[in-house]
Amino acid sequence: MDEKLVVIGAKENNLKNISVTLPRNKFIVFTGVSGSGKSTLAFDTIFAEGERKFMESLSSYARQFLGQMEKPNVTRIDGLSPCIAIDQKTTSQNPRSTVGTITEIYDYFRLLFANIGRPYCPNCNRIIEKQSIDQIMNSVLSYGDGTKIVISSPMVVGKKGAFASDFEKLRKSGYSKVNVDGKILSLDDDIVLDKNKKHDISVVIDRVILKPESYSRIAESIETALKLSDGKAVVSHDDKEELYSNKFACPECGFSFSEISPRLFSFNTPYGACKTCAGLGIKKEIDANLVIGDRRRSLREGACTVSGWNLSSSDFTKVYFNALSKYYGFSLDTPFKDLSKDIQNMILYGNNGEELEIEYKSGTFVGSYIKSFEGVIPNLERRFRTTTSEYTKQEISKYMKDMPCEGCHGQRLNREALSVKIGDKNIFEVTDMSIAKIKEFLSNVELTEEQKIIAKDVLKEINARLDFLLNVGLDYLTLTRSASTLSGGEAQRIRLATQIGSGLVGVLYVLDEPSIGLHQRDNLKLIATLKNLRDLGNTLIVVEHDEDTIRNADYIVDIGPYAGVHGGEVVAEGTFQQILKSKKSLTAKYLRKELEIPIPSARRKGNGNYLEVIGAKQNNLKNINVKFPLGELICITGVSGSGKSSLVNEILFPALSNRLNGSKLTEGKYDDILGLEYVDKVICIDQTPIGRTPRSNP
Repeated sequence: MDEKLVVIGAKENNLKNISVTLPRNKFIVFTGVSGSGKSTLAFDTIFAEGERKFMESLSSYARQFLGQMEKPNVTRIDGLSPCIAIDQKTTSQNPRSTVGTITEIYDYFRLLFANIGRPYCPNCNRIIEKQSIDQIMNSVLSYGDGTKIVISSPMVVGKKGAFASDFEKLRKSGYSKVNVDGKILSLDDDIVLDKNKKHDISVVIDRVILKPESYSRIAESIETALKLSDGKAVVSHDDKEELYSNKFACPECGFSFSEISPRLFSFNTPYGACKTCAGLGIKKEIDANLVIGDRRRSLREGACTVSGWNLSSSDFTKVYFNALSKYYGFSLDTPFKDLSKDIQNMILYGNNGEELEIEYKSGTFVGSYIKSFEGVIPNLERRFRTTTSEYTKQEISKYMKDMPCEGCHGQRLNREALSVKIGDKNIFEVTDMSIAKIKEFLSNVELTEEQKIIAKDVLKEINARLDFLLNVGLDYLTLTRSASTLSGGEAQRIRLATQIGSGLVGVLYVLDEPSIGLHQRDNLKLIATLKNLRDLGNTLIVVEHDEDTIRNADYIVDIGPYAGVHGGEVVAEGTFQQILKSKKSLTAKYLRKELEIPIPSARRKGNGNYLEVIGAKQNNLKNINVKFPLGELICITGVSGSGKSSLVNEILFPALSNRLNGSKLTEGKYDDILGLEYVDKVICIDQTPIGRTPRSNP
């Protein structure tokens, strides 16, 4: 195998017929000013050619389904390994994709809970155990020889009735004694029960003293008891009763599990998913905060922003709201937030069928009629369900947001799956913890020796993958977090951790600025992870500006000297020490501190006004108050996962956009925002990719 990766005559985009020779199985960094051609060389040339050659290796039948791949504008590339690109595209917009499913850690947790999880009855909260005849016998024999035992089969538990026909069937089957509400009665007697009271009835199968010669008789009696009551048996001894079951069924209430298998814990299969939300964990519902856009306005001033329910735009609405204000004694000029809770709920959800007189006046008609008020939200929900107009559905959906499912409370799984626990936690409670806390839980959970043997290999895989995520600075993520909410940098580092877990060797990995969005505290962890991937026997090409990453690289290619038509050349290449000696490299001048970004001696003064967020409680924010001075450049910083995005992207921007731009974005949890009168517009510039239509240009 070639020891070098040789690129000859690369002319893609702004590259000026460059040639580079790169060492294999090394950590290589492509650096240079933005727009100089780094990504063009890494992704559009090297990776694109590797991908094309892989496609060519497939059969002609397979290629017809994949389409034709265009050859990059390069003369030749020698020594090219199979390529994997890890870029900053968000992982998936599928609502079923989570951090756990992407990294495959959740699959291992499904195996873990299916094999060592203990089922609990969701009604009684008692452990449900499936026991074989041998296991039941071992438990009974532990009472000790000489113990008098009574073996019975529970027929009726807490049910009303006289059960005369049941007693007759038992008598004909050869049984002589029954235990009715704690009393032993003979089936030869006429047993009369109050049919209006609940009764507990069990059939006495055998009375015996524990001794070696009676062991086989006891086993047969237990087997008979299990068959008679569909898998349940009661053994009484020393004024105690022990309930046994050879099925996953609760002896108390009869709740039963089907076989516990990994698919029970999958929210992507009907077998394990919540029946209400089909495993999504959410349902779309009308959000009262979107219906009432600005609670500081009155109804007459347009507090209700829904089309058709705004007083300024609908005579129908005026008629209803005038009748409501007259009947219930409130003013349409009172700010909505100052109305009583009862009045607010009545406007939003209706008046529970209470009829009121509604007076109307038009150009030709004057009169009144009696009718109840449906409520704004029930009206929208009914119209959304019954309309055949896509426009109407689209308009009403603007006032809807994803709410936790009432059936599973956002946990995605059915109650059978959520009733299986390890320690004191079910699979959702474990995966809903941060990755760092999951590690702590797994290291501290108490397992029996048998469970340790069964779970050994699965726990090894889970811990290895958790360590990979910890090493790329993602200790704050939960495995239940939806993939669509991940930033580009987080998604890239998750894929990086997944690749390390795959253990592939001899692969060329191409990464696009993996350090973006990462706090300096976690940067060294990321670099160590990249080196670990290299040490497995892989080649890494990393497009990067970060100084720490450049300093730790085995080989550096500096592309420039400037951007666009003034770039596309190899300015310098070699080790870090060789790059430092380059006179032409702009990057080297900054590394040698010949050039620096000057720190301003005087800071800009704002206009004296502030935006203030009061009582921010979204995600991990702890009821904080934050003041933003206006007219200044403000930086929000902190370690990864500290709450920066929760404050700015989930509270501040949606709240400003809804009030200033008239949008219908979902706002995070907070009490109030002050200073809105000092701002007239808000614009969000985020990492969302620019549209890919061929008609778009800069």
